[in-house]
Amino acid sequence: MKLLHVINSMDPAMGGPCQGIRNVIEESERLGIFREVACLDDPSADYLGKDSFRIHALGPKVGRWQYGSRLIPWLKENLDRFDAVIINGLWLYPSYGAWKAIKSYKKSTNKELKTFVMPHGMLDPYFQKASSRKLKAIRNWFYWEFLEKNVVNDADCLLFTCEEELRLARDTFNSYQPKNTKNVGYGIEEPPAFSDSMAAAFYNKCPEVKNKPYLLFLSRINYKKGIDLLIKSYSAMVDEYSSKKKDIPKLVIAGPGLDTAYGEKMMNLVSEDVRLKGQVFFPGMLSGAAKWGAFYGCEAFVLPSHQENFGIALVEALACSKPVLTTNQVNIWREIAEGIAGFIDEDTLQGTQQLLSNFLALDDLARRAMGRNARSTFEKNFSIKNSVRRFTDVITAF
Repeated sequence: MKLLHVINSMDPAMGGPCQGIRNVIEESERLGIFREVACLDDPSADYLGKDSFRIHALGPKVGRWQYGSRLIPWLKENLDRFDAVIINGLWLYPSYGAWKAIKSYKKSTNKELKTFVMPHGMLDPYFQKASSRKLKAIRNWFYWEFLEKNVVNDADCLLFTCEEELRLARDTFNSYQPKNTKNVGYGIEEPPAFSDSMAAAFYNKCPEVKNKPYLLFLSRINYKKGIDLLIKSYSAMVDEYSSKKKDIPKLVIAGPGLDTAYGEKMMNLVSEDVRLKGQVFFPGMLSGAAKWGAFYGCEAFVLPSHQENFGIALVEALACSKPVLTTNQVNIWREIAEGIAGFIDEDTLQGTQQLLSNFLALDDLARRAMGRNARSTFEKNFSIKNSVRRFTDVITAF
């Protein structure tokens, strides 16, 4: 079976959906599912050409809508080669362009073509209700009514990465009327076994924590991730433990986006707090051996996000037997809580401080037990073999 993924970008710095595609390639091919990707990246982008599957870079894209004039013509010429199309993500030109091209293809050829949409959390009511997004919410409502609802409601099936995402999508727009919805789950490949070279690669990026305990945040440096809550909460915990003459693990905040206004604000927040001198470090984006070295070396993984559809980095931490500290705004929080694989709280300053306090209060024995639970939670819910099989069962049923 040949599948075509349509997505805005395959830039690894974007995380999420594009990484999800990369994660499933090998296991999918074992089951006879072969995938190609059509995206609107510039063909000269340096991150292209490194994957084992075909990526058709049809950019460069233009403007905030990420318009790409080559997408629809390419799709019309190539759709006949595929058994199904999976549209990854919403609200940008690729989803509309794919819908328009598929509609034209069906009309001109009188052939059916299975079409699936993976919203990847983009139908979460958070984006319509957050106080900081009032104008964007109005814009999205109009865009939904005139364009995007056609993409969603015309698809053969909407594919969700967890049950919570599926449930939340029902509460966002009144005209949301998909033909079918399925929770296909999501997974990652088994992480590579730990090696000393991983630790060395990470310490090369962040030498300040070499042979020292640390907590790890690894994701995009973005307001939605709650990094300001993490820094302020961590500062309070440093103050509390200092008064008791006790040390706490360092804090590593890794990820792309330090050069944005929010990234600079977060670095200033740290530099202006005397309590955080020598405690918090920003190594930038980590990949490959350095990323895995960061995961394997941390005491726990922290992600106090205001909204997270899945959280691949959370699952990578679980796979490395690391407890995770996150919020109930992350859609896989129930699986984490049920597996006793970490701590869950509100996405507030108080909630984030409670996450840190709960974990730091554990003794070594309890931390190791929670690490084992983390690994079990990964194996039960998020292994790539299980998720690809669920996905395959669903798309072959249509």
